[in-house]
Amino acid sequence: MVKFGVKTDTAKPGINWKAVDRNDNEIDIGRTLVTEGQAIEPGNDVSEISATGEGILQESVFRLIPEKPNIGSTIRIAGERFGPNEELDFYIADRKITSFQTDSSGKFMVTSKVPENLQSERVDFMLKDSMDNEKRISLRLGEDDARKSVEAVSLSISGIPPVVHRGEFVTVTGTGQPGGTVTATIKDEDKVVTTIAVPIATNGKWEFQTVVPADARLGEHTAQISDGKETIVRTWKIESSKIIDLEPTKQMFEPGETVVINGTAIPEKQLEILVEDPQGTEFYTEFLDIDSSGKVNFEFPTHQSSPEGTYVVFATQEGVTEIVVLGIGQIPAQPLIVKMDKLNYGAGETAIIELQGPTSSQVSILILDPADKEKFENSTSLGPDGRAQYELPLVGFASGAYTTVIRQGPTITSEVFSVGLQTGSGPVEQLGTTKDEYQPGESILVLGKTGKSVLLTLTLINPDGEEVRKKETFTNKDGIFSEDSFRVPLDALQGVWTINAKSGPNFANTKFTVLKDKSEGMVVLVDSILPSPAGKQVNIKGYGAGPTQTIVLLVYNEEGEEVDELTIFSTKSGEFSTIWLAGPDNEPGTYTILANDADEETSTTFILK
Repeated sequence: MVKFGVKTDTAKPGINWKAVDRNDNEIDIGRTLVTEGQAIEPGNDVSEISATGEGILQESVFRLIPEKPNIGSTIRIAGERFGPNEELDFYIADRKITSFQTDSSGKFMVTSKVPENLQSERVDFMLKDSMDNEKRISLRLGEDDARKSVEAVSLSISGIPPVVHRGEFVTVTGTGQPGGTVTATIKDEDKVVTTIAVPIATNGKWEFQTVVPADARLGEHTAQISDGKETIVRTWKIESSKIIDLEPTKQMFEPGETVVINGTAIPEKQLEILVEDPQGTEFYTEFLDIDSSGKVNFEFPTHQSSPEGTYVVFATQEGVTEIVVLGIGQIPAQPLIVKMDKLNYGAGETAIIELQGPTSSQVSILILDPADKEKFENSTSLGPDGRAQYELPLVGFASGAYTTVIRQGPTITSEVFSVGLQTGSGPVEQLGTTKDEYQPGESILVLGKTGKSVLLTLTLINPDGEEVRKKETFTNKDGIFSEDSFRVPLDALQGVWTINAKSGPNFANTKFTVLKDKSEGMVVLVDSILPSPAGKQVNIKGYGAGPTQTIVLLVYNEEGEEVDELTIFSTKSGEFSTIWLAGPDNEPGTYTILANDADEETSTTFILK
């Protein structure tokens, strides 16, 4: 990690940068928005060098900015390769103007002013140290007519559009008293949001560039703009540029609370809601019929045993998906999210990759072919709102299943898609789930077999015959498919549920039973699966047991072999939790946890990847 300090002649600029190695090969590029007064302090490894009195060395150089100064104008003096931490005097035409000190690396950047009573002629600009060493440059001073001609410029402003959107760049320009400052106090409908000060150049012009924050409050905003003599008021509206715009009523909810989300969407169109828990498993689904107002209001329940962490809400309408994050039990992190606009593409189509992650960050994109070999690699930048859309032409992509791998720093996420797959090439066989009975909120693993590399649709149907959830998937090169994103709804009806698998004219059904509500009797759940130095850490939670009872947990692999036994104790309220460490000897697959106390027995399954 390398840090640089940069001084600029403009307040809060955006700096475009590029890093190259010693062979001029590009390492990275980016854009940094600099805040006013931001400072980078030297680290502990920077040694201060004592001053010796010799500030001007043979290799010392300095320059003026601008290179052709005018009488009465403000200038900056920049120098390097001077003695470190040395006092220097600055002279114009043998007149001492200012004194300053170099930094620990022998550099400096100071601001000064050319006296107004000088003549338009060639003069010396000189630096002198305490040992009378000198460094001079000779320049001709320009006339001050241009400065005087704009001395009485009135305050003006242009470039504020009537409507702006979150994440947009806005450039505002205007005129004012030369050498002065324009101050803007910005308010939303309730309070002052910020105050901005912009210097006016000697030609009477000023400019300010900013980006509308991703979390800026929607609605009307007002700016009072003043140069100390005149005041101008301007108003504008911040509107969302999203077709679907949703926000939770708060960023963090406690386990057991009801999550409430409000917003807008396309009027009179159905909106699909899918919520994923911190493990990426489907937590809640709903289809909303949006009326002519376009207003959206929905809620979903959580339980005391709901996994804590960041939940992701996917809202899809007319092929457009909006992504919202919120936290259960903790403040949400900004996850790295990738979504393809379709599961299957025709040959030569363009795939749209939707990305979301840390604002203004750089992400790499890697496409793996059906043999898990690199097919394509590139990088892109996320916008100020943390979003980006990447177009991937699929020219030259053979038929098969591909994987999109996205990396941002140490974080990696992926999404699968296919090219050129068709439906229906044989009967759907061996369709089933890993067990016959489920409780509300449990994850369902669906397995089956049909033709090789074909598309199929899985549909979850409740006891009333209503379709609760649909999911497209495809088989591998051996004709096998598995889908673990289904979850029994928290408000599921008790009775016999059906999963239908259909590929072209071929279809099959499998059934399972949803039992009593989770709040009745003992329940055991896998709260999360985290990496650990020894393998995987499986966090197990439960409730509904007898108070202060011994709980025995038996862990079985998918062959039905017992791989571990854990003994713990429940609390006075009947809750219990523990950790099972899955080591290298525990192969990936479906595992079952059987929990029993003195009175009853219950179980749950989970997938170890």
